[in-house]
Amino acid sequence: MGISVLIVGGGGREHALAWKIAKSPLVSTVYAAPGNPGVARYAECVPLAADDLDGLRKFAVSKRIDLTVVGPEAPLAAGLTDLLAKEGLLVCGPDRAGAQMEGSKVFMKTILEKYGIPTASFKVFDEYDEAEQYLLTHRLPVVVKADGLAAGKGVAVAQTYEEGIAFLKDVMERRVFGAAGERVVIEECLPGEEASYIVFTDGDKFVPLPSSQDHKRIGDNDTGPNTGGMGAYSPAPVVTPGVEARVHREIFEPLLAGLRAEGIRFRGILYAGLMIERGAPRVLEFNVRFGDPEAQPLFLRLKSDLVPLLLQCARGKITDAKMEIDPRPAVCVVMSSGGYPGSYGKGRPIEGIGEAEKEDGVVVFHAGTAMEDGRLVNHGGRVLGVTAIGDTLKEAIARAYRAVDKIHWEGAYWRTDIGRKALARRQADDSGGNG
Repeated sequence: MGISVLIVGGGGREHALAWKIAKSPLVSTVYAAPGNPGVARYAECVPLAADDLDGLRKFAVSKRIDLTVVGPEAPLAAGLTDLLAKEGLLVCGPDRAGAQMEGSKVFMKTILEKYGIPTASFKVFDEYDEAEQYLLTHRLPVVVKADGLAAGKGVAVAQTYEEGIAFLKDVMERRVFGAAGERVVIEECLPGEEASYIVFTDGDKFVPLPSSQDHKRIGDNDTGPNTGGMGAYSPAPVVTPGVEARVHREIFEPLLAGLRAEGIRFRGILYAGLMIERGAPRVLEFNVRFGDPEAQPLFLRLKSDLVPLLLQCARGKITDAKMEIDPRPAVCVVMSSGGYPGSYGKGRPIEGIGEAEKEDGVVVFHAGTAMEDGRLVNHGGRVLGVTAIGDTLKEAIARAYRAVDKIHWEGAYWRTDIGRKALARRQADDSGGNG
């Protein structure tokens, strides 16, 4: 008899988790709360919101769930792990204290500063007037961040003082992010190229997934407002073996030691958003869960069973979990509702996913979909993560976009340049440039 697993969340990352966890010979039953129509192919979906902590606790206790895997950050920051642990249940995800690494930019930056981990210089403000005064003396561009969780939208890279002030007013005076805007962090804008680096950890040891790179802006060539992520690929060529060694030595090792010194034993997933310039990594942010859309190409490359690693993180002891990675690159292109990250129409029928998945090496992950009157429709901003693996990055990109072209709904939008940076870097390296 296998174990029962509850996946909390209902986006593309959770579909990828369900797809991967359901393959495990260790698992007999998968539940998802709330899940989505894609997740429903691999799990029994339960009508509980990811932030319904008491509902999730009651469900997990009643079903004697062997392992809960938390997808999004909000339930972790709210203390879901603490609640379930009190019931004697295993959870892959940090407790409320550890989740502050994502739940509070101020907490995270203070830990980095205290333990000498490379990051942008910064100042913290809880009064609007002082923040405005400081911002006007800071060199441009300048980065302004709401302290709390804001679904990936609480950050502005201001190119002008007017832009910075407008965002500061939104956060601290208009409170567009609610309580998340009670404090702000103002920091220098780091030059370089971004990458994502995700590890499994028991608080002592860590086991890294391959590198990846997200595409946060809505438009081609990284233009327009930030989103939750418009696509990703793995590996990221900017993370060379030398850079990776530095990430381990200069970031993850001192961070875990620092958290232990603060009385926090972090169990679960730690995701570093990095800026890399001339081989030197610096931390932009930390997340306390798998990235979305990074999880989609990463899980396509993960050949070994994911469940032993999740269990060992939850138990607080990584022992013999092995990770076998497909050397081939993978790419995810996010198809979104037109108008996202602003307002967009819902309930438009989606066609062509079956045809798209006939493309060799392609899996289509559902993010913002729903069933209405027996038809699959768009229901969120990011709707599908069309993910492909190929012998080369160029082939993976071509496969993903061939699949995208087969999927249709009214107003669908996607970026056309996912992975282009990596191709350019590879070409520069192949031609003897320094990339």
